[in-house]
Amino acid sequence: MLWTVAVVLAVGLAVVGLGFAFAGSDSTLPAGTKVAGVDVGGLSTNEATQLLERRADAVAAVPITFTAGVKRWRLSAKKLELQVDWAAAVRSARQNGVGFGPVQGLRRLGVRIFGAEVTPPTRVYAPALNYYVDRIERGLNAAPQNASVELRGLRPKIVAAQDAMTLDRASAEDVLVRALSGFERGQQVALPVVVRPAKVQAVQLQRAYVQTRLAVSAPVRLRLGQRTWRLPRWRVAQLLQLPADGSRKLTVGGAAATTYFAKLGKRVAQKPVDAGFAVHTNGRVSITPARPGRELDVRAAAAAVLAAALSRTDRTAALKIVSAAPERTTAQAQAMGIKKVVSSYETIYGGDANRIHNVQLVAHLVDGALIAPGKEFSFNATTGERSADKGFLEAPVIVNGELQTGLGGGVCQVSTTVFNAAFEAGLPITARTNHALYISHYPQGRDATVNYPDVDLKFVNDTGHWLLLRTFVGSSSLVVNLYGTPTGRRVEAETGPLNITGPVPVKRISDPSLPKGRQVIQEYGQPPRSTSVTRTVYAPNGKVRSRTTWYSSYRGEAQVVLVGTKAKPKPKDQGTTTTSTTTTPTTTTTPTTSTTG
Repeated sequence: MLWTVAVVLAVGLAVVGLGFAFAGSDSTLPAGTKVAGVDVGGLSTNEATQLLERRADAVAAVPITFTAGVKRWRLSAKKLELQVDWAAAVRSARQNGVGFGPVQGLRRLGVRIFGAEVTPPTRVYAPALNYYVDRIERGLNAAPQNASVELRGLRPKIVAAQDAMTLDRASAEDVLVRALSGFERGQQVALPVVVRPAKVQAVQLQRAYVQTRLAVSAPVRLRLGQRTWRLPRWRVAQLLQLPADGSRKLTVGGAAATTYFAKLGKRVAQKPVDAGFAVHTNGRVSITPARPGRELDVRAAAAAVLAAALSRTDRTAALKIVSAAPERTTAQAQAMGIKKVVSSYETIYGGDANRIHNVQLVAHLVDGALIAPGKEFSFNATTGERSADKGFLEAPVIVNGELQTGLGGGVCQVSTTVFNAAFEAGLPITARTNHALYISHYPQGRDATVNYPDVDLKFVNDTGHWLLLRTFVGSSSLVVNLYGTPTGRRVEAETGPLNITGPVPVKRISDPSLPKGRQVIQEYGQPPRSTSVTRTVYAPNGKVRSRTTWYSSYRGEAQVVLVGTKAKPKPKDQGTTTTSTTTTPTTTTTPTTSTTG
């Protein structure tokens, strides 16, 4: 027992002695202390802090290469605005060697033997960290690439799959900050990622690879009755749709196949004929029967070509023809109720060759228009833009209240005639605009101008049956007929007087060829005018269905007056001559006129 006590006392005294022996000074860091991998043992806190700060400043702008797969990114602590509290790290390291009496020495002895690594507290500018992590994430955010089969010339090849990687964002941020807060540079740091494997691997496309090699090994023949076509190997290759984007099957399809079969279809097809409407001079309409057509069965043709291409013996594909139905059958045309003329209107036209050309062209564009029950007819929507590309020429046209030359002059001849045909049919007119100038050869108050796309002529088919609009262009007149089922309506029109609403505007033009004080009327103008037309539509039983008044207001056409500006000649000097001759000048005014067509 006494020996045991003596041993314990001896050991205790030895430990206390070691504690005092290694206690050292608490103003220095214990030996074996490291901060961010740097040995700072034996240094004072100030010395250690200054050492760490100098080394941090030296590497702040030196980048570290971070990797993920084959991709690389270089970042520095300066870019992330990384700030390390080295003083706090040193203070923490100092605590490992501080204690009372021999305890301090024992703690320092432990650090000397086992070492002590201190990780410094670090702050990073969050927006900068997010920015660079986002860039890395986008660089990895690619979908896996499935294995595919490609043709190199006429030789198939399997393209291996490529797996994709997704960044483990939270862990990656920690890796970035820890690496950049240290002093190691020149090394590569791997970022944590999650691997996303491709769904289709190369081994899964072996069958498709063998099939592709067989498909392009020899030509294929197409047969339709007695006709045959030869598809060379390169053409077969064009028609194949190889496995890609997750597909594992070899098919015939794609843009090239669509184009080829469309061209082939035109060679063997016969277009169907829609049921039509034949109008007769007595105003009646008969139905021209529909005729079915025929067309290539493209889906069956693609399947037949694939089967022939995958055959080692019979490489002939039999084509299949199917019936093509018309869009409008005879029964459908009969049910539309287009039986005879509902209304008709004729206008007389003239003018230069370009204007006549435009009248004929736009009349052709609206000819044959079909208007369903309850639907609205739009002149602009039916003709589209009247442009030079469609063949329209320049001719006299009213622009901003003045007669000028412009593209499409003469179009309003057709719109006016169409308006009056709808007017006489008793149809609701939903959009109509009069011309800016009064034109005498149009029915008074019943003209209708159009201008694409804003000024339009519109009316609604409220007859309960379809309407067919037809135009008939003669050498000097235009007839517009509306065909359908007669409604029995009676239309009466009452035209108001053509009122003069102001004086003739005057436009004076200086003319240096006329002497001062002399005026010549070059063009007689027209005063501004207004008029109205009231249409009353009666039902078959005599009751009034509607009563509508259209008001038209026309601008005046300016009277053009030439005003002389030429100075009078000076009288000649007669010297001593006592006789003179006096002549009384006579001014003659000769008016000229212009006619608007």
